[in-house]
Amino acid sequence: MIFEHDWRDLAFLHWRLPPDAVAPLMPAGTRPDTFDGDTFVALVPFELRGANFFGSPAFPYFGDFLETNVRLYSVDDHGRHGVVFASLETSRLAIALAARTTVGLPYTWSRQTSAVSGSRRTWTTRRRWPDRGLRSEISIEVGPVITEPDDLAVFLTARWGLHTERFGRTVWMPNVHEPWELHRAQVTRLRDQLVRAAGVPIAGAPDVPTMFSSGVHTVFGEPVAL
Repeated sequence: MIFEHDWRDLAFLHWRLPPDAVAPLMPAGTRPDTFDGDTFVALVPFELRGANFFGSPAFPYFGDFLETNVRLYSVDDHGRHGVVFASLETSRLAIALAARTTVGLPYTWSRQTSAVSGSRRTWTTRRRWPDRGLRSEISIEVGPVITEPDDLAVFLTARWGLHTERFGRTVWMPNVHEPWELHRAQVTRLRDQLVRAAGVPIAGAPDVPTMFSSGVHTVFGEPVAL
């Protein structure tokens, strides 16, 4: 185990894409993962809590922060499925710097807020570094539990690792967590600059049903070089 933490109060907003549109963003040795011929980009705001490394106690302050990521869906030549992060916003500058240098993840430093009002969840982001000024605002209404997620919902959320470039080599980092409890959700407001800024050519509103989860506890293991 390398590190573990909780992912809490997540929204999953998705757009369909032709695989060729994002193939250039994939690390060497990986390609876009597809479902019925399409691949996807996701915009995912959430809160990360209780982060610790190598079984240490959770870090105060640095172990709890808001995050918003733009993620793609990947598979490598060994058949390992995962995600590729096109960008990750964090409200902790130290986390952004450490993740860029040690894990190779494209974290950025942003001012972020979240709010809960009944069934409504709202997240805002304004990037500080780099590309200062990029913004995102997302509001959803959380609906009923999805008692039997369909195959697409499973494909989009049951991703048991990530692919990234680390010290010049592509690695796959596995993770494990309990099954998601997913809810239906309705986007009520979306003003986002992060997805297009990451190089992903979307147009219009999300074209996949939006989902919400109260979260899971996840553990990441040792990275494996491709």
